[in-house]
Amino acid sequence: MTTIQEFKANTKVLMFDQYGTVVDMQGGLIEVVTPYLKSKGWSGRPAAFVTWWRRTHFENSMIDALLHREHTSYRRIGEISVDYTLERAGIPHTGEEVRQLVAQIEKLRPFPDVPAALARLHTRYPLAVLSNGDPDMLEAARPYHGIAFDHIISVATAGAFKPHVATYTTAAQIVGVARERVLFVANHAFDCIGAKAAGMRTCFVDRRQRPFGQWPYQPDLVVADFNELAERLA
Repeated sequence: MTTIQEFKANTKVLMFDQYGTVVDMQGGLIEVVTPYLKSKGWSGRPAAFVTWWRRTHFENSMIDALLHREHTSYRRIGEISVDYTLERAGIPHTGEEVRQLVAQIEKLRPFPDVPAALARLHTRYPLAVLSNGDPDMLEAARPYHGIAFDHIISVATAGAFKPHVATYTTAAQIVGVARERVLFVANHAFDCIGAKAAGMRTCFVDRRQRPFGQWPYQPDLVVADFNELAERLA
Protein backbone atom coordinates (compact mmCIF):
# COMPACT_ATOMS: atom_id res chain seq x y z
CA MET A 1 0.00 0.00 0.00
CA THR A 2 1.32 3.45 -0.96
CA THR A 3 2.05 5.70 2.02
CA ILE A 4 1.06 9.37 1.96
CA GLN A 5 4.78 10.24 1.87
CA GLU A 6 5.29 8.13 -1.27
CA PHE A 7 2.12 9.56 -2.76
CA LYS A 8 3.36 13.11 -2.19
CA ALA A 9 6.80 12.33 -3.56
CA ASN A 10 5.36 10.85 -6.77
CA THR A 11 3.00 13.77 -7.38
CA LYS A 12 4.58 16.47 -9.53
CA VAL A 13 1.57 18.62 -10.48
CA LEU A 14 -1.81 19.29 -8.89
CA MET A 15 -4.49 19.82 -11.53
CA PHE A 16 -7.97 21.12 -10.72
CA ASP A 17 -11.36 21.33 -12.27
CA GLN A 18 -12.49 24.96 -12.01
CA TYR A 19 -16.29 25.19 -12.12
CA GLY A 20 -17.73 23.68 -8.96
CA THR A 21 -14.35 22.62 -7.53
CA VAL A 22 -12.33 25.83 -7.27
CA VAL A 23 -15.22 28.26 -7.68
CA ASP A 24 -18.68 27.91 -6.15
CA MET A 25 -20.79 27.52 -9.27
CA GLN A 26 -24.06 26.48 -7.63
CA GLY A 27 -23.99 29.15 -4.93
CA GLY A 28 -22.73 31.87 -7.24
CA LEU A 29 -25.33 31.25 -9.92
CA ILE A 30 -28.12 31.11 -7.35
CA GLU A 31 -27.12 34.63 -6.27
CA VAL A 32 -27.25 35.76 -9.91
CA VAL A 33 -30.57 34.20 -10.89
CA THR A 34 -32.53 35.01 -7.72
CA PRO A 35 -33.21 38.70 -8.53
CA TYR A 36 -33.59 37.89 -12.23
CA LEU A 37 -36.24 35.23 -11.60
CA LYS A 38 -38.02 37.51 -9.12
CA SER A 39 -38.17 40.24 -11.77
CA LYS A 40 -39.84 37.72 -14.08
CA GLY A 41 -42.44 36.79 -11.49
CA TRP A 42 -41.31 33.18 -11.37
CA SER A 43 -42.37 31.50 -8.13
CA GLY A 44 -40.09 28.48 -8.28
CA ARG A 45 -36.90 27.90 -6.27
CA PRO A 46 -33.79 29.58 -7.70
CA ALA A 47 -31.68 26.61 -6.55
CA ALA A 48 -33.85 24.26 -8.61
CA PHE A 49 -33.51 26.54 -11.64
CA VAL A 50 -29.71 26.52 -11.35
CA THR A 51 -29.69 22.74 -10.98
CA TRP A 52 -31.80 22.42 -14.17
CA TRP A 53 -29.41 24.80 -15.93
CA ARG A 54 -26.28 22.92 -14.89
CA ARG A 55 -27.69 19.46 -15.63
CA THR A 56 -28.84 20.62 -19.05
CA HIS A 57 -25.43 22.14 -19.73
CA PHE A 58 -23.70 18.90 -18.77
CA GLU A 59 -26.03 16.83 -20.96
CA ASN A 60 -25.54 19.18 -23.90
CA SER A 61 -21.76 19.13 -23.53
CA MET A 62 -21.80 15.32 -23.57
CA ILE A 63 -23.97 15.36 -26.69
CA ASP A 64 -21.49 17.71 -28.34
CA ALA A 65 -18.53 15.50 -27.44
CA LEU A 66 -20.26 12.36 -28.73
CA LEU A 67 -21.18 13.91 -32.07
CA HIS A 68 -17.49 13.91 -33.08
CA ARG A 69 -18.02 17.13 -34.97
CA GLU A 70 -16.34 20.49 -34.49
CA HIS A 71 -16.09 21.37 -30.80
CA THR A 72 -18.83 23.80 -29.68
CA SER A 73 -17.70 26.52 -27.29
CA TYR A 74 -18.61 26.30 -23.61
CA ARG A 75 -20.28 29.70 -23.91
CA ARG A 76 -22.52 28.54 -26.75
CA ILE A 77 -23.42 25.33 -24.92
CA GLY A 78 -24.30 27.54 -21.94
CA GLU A 79 -26.53 29.78 -24.00
CA ILE A 80 -28.37 26.82 -25.51
CA SER A 81 -28.82 25.36 -22.03
CA VAL A 82 -30.04 28.55 -20.34
CA ASP A 83 -32.46 29.25 -23.19
CA TYR A 84 -33.85 25.72 -22.85
CA THR A 85 -34.13 26.01 -19.05
CA LEU A 86 -35.96 29.33 -19.25
CA GLU A 87 -38.33 27.92 -21.85
CA ARG A 88 -38.93 24.84 -19.71
CA ALA A 89 -39.75 27.10 -16.76
CA GLY A 90 -42.14 29.16 -18.89
CA ILE A 91 -40.13 32.36 -18.41
CA PRO A 92 -40.22 34.88 -21.28
CA HIS A 93 -36.70 36.02 -22.11
CA THR A 94 -34.46 37.64 -24.68
CA GLY A 95 -31.24 36.48 -26.24
CA GLU A 96 -29.39 39.28 -24.47
CA GLU A 97 -30.71 38.10 -21.09
CA VAL A 98 -29.45 34.61 -21.86
CA ARG A 99 -26.02 35.93 -22.79
CA GLN A 100 -25.82 38.02 -19.63
CA LEU A 101 -26.70 35.07 -17.42
CA VAL A 102 -24.04 32.87 -19.01
CA ALA A 103 -21.45 35.67 -18.73
CA GLN A 104 -21.81 35.57 -14.95
CA ILE A 105 -19.90 32.26 -14.93
CA GLU A 106 -16.75 34.32 -15.52
CA LYS A 107 -17.30 36.16 -12.22
CA LEU A 108 -17.71 33.22 -9.86
CA ARG A 109 -15.81 33.38 -6.58
CA PRO A 110 -13.81 30.55 -4.99
CA PHE A 111 -15.10 28.50 -2.09
CA PRO A 112 -13.91 30.13 1.16
CA ASP A 113 -11.38 27.39 1.93
CA VAL A 114 -9.75 27.42 -1.51
CA PRO A 115 -7.39 30.45 -1.62
CA ALA A 116 -5.43 29.74 1.55
CA ALA A 117 -5.28 26.01 0.88
CA LEU A 118 -3.98 26.50 -2.66
CA ALA A 119 -1.44 29.07 -1.47
CA ARG A 120 -0.15 26.46 0.95
CA LEU A 121 -0.09 23.72 -1.70
CA HIS A 122 1.63 26.06 -4.15
CA THR A 123 4.72 26.10 -1.95
CA ARG A 124 5.24 22.44 -2.85
CA TYR A 125 3.56 21.82 -6.21
CA PRO A 126 2.85 23.58 -9.51
CA LEU A 127 -0.88 24.22 -9.81
CA ALA A 128 -2.91 23.80 -12.99
CA VAL A 129 -6.54 24.10 -14.07
CA LEU A 130 -8.18 21.89 -16.68
CA SER A 131 -11.61 23.30 -17.41
CA ASN A 132 -14.46 22.85 -19.86
CA GLY A 133 -14.57 26.66 -20.04
CA ASP A 134 -13.45 28.58 -23.11
CA PRO A 135 -9.96 30.17 -23.01
CA ASP A 136 -11.32 33.72 -22.90
CA MET A 137 -13.78 32.83 -20.12
CA LEU A 138 -11.01 31.31 -18.03
CA GLU A 139 -8.81 34.35 -18.60
CA ALA A 140 -11.65 36.71 -17.61
CA ALA A 141 -12.16 34.71 -14.40
CA ARG A 142 -8.62 35.27 -13.07
CA PRO A 143 -9.30 38.48 -11.09
CA TYR A 144 -12.44 36.97 -9.55
CA HIS A 145 -10.88 33.77 -8.19
CA GLY A 146 -7.45 35.33 -7.61
CA ILE A 147 -5.52 32.03 -7.73
CA ALA A 148 -2.02 32.16 -9.25
CA PHE A 149 -2.27 28.98 -11.30
CA ASP A 150 0.84 28.04 -13.26
CA HIS A 151 -1.27 26.66 -16.11
CA ILE A 152 -4.87 27.39 -17.07
CA ILE A 153 -5.91 24.90 -19.72
CA SER A 154 -9.15 24.85 -21.67
CA VAL A 155 -10.49 21.64 -23.18
CA ALA A 156 -10.81 23.63 -26.41
CA THR A 157 -7.15 22.73 -26.93
CA ALA A 158 -8.15 19.07 -27.16
CA GLY A 159 -11.37 19.77 -29.07
CA ALA A 160 -13.72 17.94 -26.70
CA PHE A 161 -15.34 18.29 -23.31
CA LYS A 162 -14.29 16.33 -20.25
CA PRO A 163 -14.34 13.42 -19.56
CA HIS A 164 -13.00 12.70 -23.06
CA VAL A 165 -9.59 11.07 -22.69
CA ALA A 166 -7.99 13.63 -25.02
CA THR A 167 -8.64 16.44 -22.54
CA TYR A 168 -6.53 14.83 -19.82
CA THR A 169 -3.75 13.54 -22.09
CA THR A 170 -3.43 16.96 -23.75
CA ALA A 171 -3.32 18.70 -20.36
CA ALA A 172 -0.55 16.39 -19.14
CA GLN A 173 1.45 17.16 -22.28
CA ILE A 174 1.01 20.90 -21.72
CA VAL A 175 2.26 20.78 -18.13
CA GLY A 176 5.09 18.50 -19.22
CA VAL A 177 4.72 15.56 -16.85
CA ALA A 178 3.68 11.94 -17.16
CA ARG A 179 -0.01 11.41 -16.49
CA GLU A 180 0.66 9.23 -13.45
CA ARG A 181 2.54 12.14 -11.87
CA VAL A 182 -0.56 14.37 -12.04
CA LEU A 183 -3.06 14.43 -9.19
CA PHE A 184 -6.35 15.59 -10.65
CA VAL A 185 -8.72 17.17 -8.11
CA ALA A 186 -12.46 17.53 -8.72
CA ASN A 187 -15.74 17.88 -6.91
CA HIS A 188 -17.43 15.77 -9.61
CA ALA A 189 -17.22 12.01 -9.83
CA PHE A 190 -17.37 12.05 -13.64
CA ASP A 191 -14.23 14.21 -13.81
CA CYS A 192 -12.31 11.99 -11.41
CA ILE A 193 -13.43 8.93 -13.38
CA GLY A 194 -12.27 10.49 -16.65
CA ALA A 195 -8.89 11.53 -15.27
CA LYS A 196 -8.27 8.16 -13.61
CA ALA A 197 -9.24 6.27 -16.77
CA ALA A 198 -6.78 8.47 -18.69
CA GLY A 199 -3.93 7.46 -16.36
CA MET A 200 -3.87 10.25 -13.79
CA ARG A 201 -4.26 9.85 -10.07
CA THR A 202 -7.30 11.54 -8.62
CA CYS A 203 -8.70 13.24 -5.54
CA PHE A 204 -12.45 13.50 -5.00
CA VAL A 205 -13.51 16.58 -3.03
CA ASP A 206 -16.70 15.33 -1.38
CA ARG A 207 -18.21 18.71 -0.47
CA ARG A 208 -21.73 17.55 -1.19
CA GLN A 209 -21.38 14.24 0.71
CA ARG A 210 -22.60 12.14 -2.18
CA PRO A 211 -21.63 8.58 -3.09
CA PHE A 212 -18.94 8.25 -5.74
CA GLY A 213 -20.46 5.20 -7.39
CA GLN A 214 -19.08 1.71 -8.02
CA TRP A 215 -16.87 2.63 -10.96
CA PRO A 216 -13.62 0.71 -11.44
CA TYR A 217 -11.84 4.09 -11.53
CA GLN A 218 -12.00 4.96 -7.84
CA PRO A 219 -10.23 8.08 -6.49
CA ASP A 220 -6.86 7.74 -4.83
CA LEU A 221 -7.83 10.30 -2.20
CA VAL A 222 -11.16 11.51 -0.83
CA VAL A 223 -11.24 14.76 1.13
CA ALA A 224 -14.04 16.84 2.61
CA ASP A 225 -12.67 20.16 1.37
CA PHE A 226 -9.49 21.98 0.31
CA ASN A 227 -8.35 22.42 3.91
CA GLU A 228 -8.11 18.65 4.25
CA LEU A 229 -6.37 18.41 0.86
CA ALA A 230 -3.72 20.89 1.99
CA GLU A 231 -3.33 19.14 5.32
CA ARG A 232 -2.76 15.81 3.59
CA LEU A 233 -0.39 17.01 0.87
CA ALA A 234 1.32 20.28 1.79
